[in-house]
Amino acid sequence: MTQQHHYQDMITLFDRCFYDDFNTRLIKGEDEPIYLPADEKCNYHRIVFAHGYYASTLHEISHWCIAGAERRLLVDFGYWYCPDGRDETTQAQFEQVEIKPQALEWIFSVAAGFAFNISCDNLEGSCEPDRIAFQRKVHAQVMHYLEQGLPERPARLVAALQDFYHTEPLHSAQFSWPETL
Repeated sequence: MTQQHHYQDMITLFDRCFYDDFNTRLIKGEDEPIYLPADEKCNYHRIVFAHGYYASTLHEISHWCIAGAERRLLVDFGYWYCPDGRDETTQAQFEQVEIKPQALEWIFSVAAGFAFNISCDNLEGSCEPDRIAFQRKVHAQVMHYLEQGLPERPARLVAALQDFYHTEPLHSAQFSWPETL
């Protein structure tokens, strides 16, 4: 039987895991994802994910899990972002800051029984990203997390995902990938 993955389930799980301790909610957006700290218009922090996509919930949560307390007070965590259309140098910078978030996204995906796809996110760029090399770096980070243990917030979400989706404990064999994409 194939498990259905609905963004509303992630909203519920995220609220249960984090709202009380971090005053943060996962919100379905209509356009591009963004993180918005609490302000005069809203008394809680918001992780806004794109278009109701389940995969976007996992990716945006992974960025939140990486961000420290000070960064969680800044719009989009104060991180640099260069949109699609990057040259080779800018693409390399983009990939470097995406290794840890995509590693967590992959871990969350496995914990949820959901297919993970690496994203170089540069369809209109002047260079062709090396997806295999990038996936190797993300995979190495996944293995590091599995060997060293996850930080508290990602570990809390993994436990909730495994409980909700009835998936097995994480192990390295769950993170295989093809040599060609």
